[in-house]
Amino acid sequence: MSVPTPRAAVRPTVPGPPAGPVYLRRAGVAVAALCLVAATAAAAPPAPAAPTGCGGLAGGQLCLRGPVGAAGRYLVSYRRGATTGPARAIGGSRPVPGEITVRLGYQRKDARITAFPGWFGFRRTVRGAAELSGRVEMLPGECIRGLMEHRDTVFVTKWSCG
Repeated sequence: MSVPTPRAAVRPTVPGPPAGPVYLRRAGVAVAALCLVAATAAAAPPAPAAPTGCGGLAGGQLCLRGPVGAAGRYLVSYRRGATTGPARAIGGSRPVPGEITVRLGYQRKDARITAFPGWFGFRRTVRGAAELSGRVEMLPGECIRGLMEHRDTVFVTKWSCG
């Protein structure tokens, strides 16, 4: 008479990760890919407040930051000595040594009209920089640009459209 094998001794095979060097190779590739992605993300510069509209002036740089095409908080900044991009001034101007007082604001337009300037106020530069911000109500199809006034000369950035 033969004795059947007990059921506990027969183990069914459970699908799982491949055994041996194939599994280790796949895991190594996955870890290397994750490290590469993490290193790339850590090395990337932080994204600016989108979008950024800057214009180079003869004596510095004027920038506008904010949610173009939507109502929100907008920041106009001026930095003396940072000259990049095309310059555009309305009227004449000459370089002024030392700290200066500037008027900072914005201007909006749509397909039909260009609005009058909106001003955030006056600010004296500190170590060559000045910035002011405020809330601007914008519609999705509108454009906006930054403004700076100094000694009866108005400087503008390029239009940023939403």
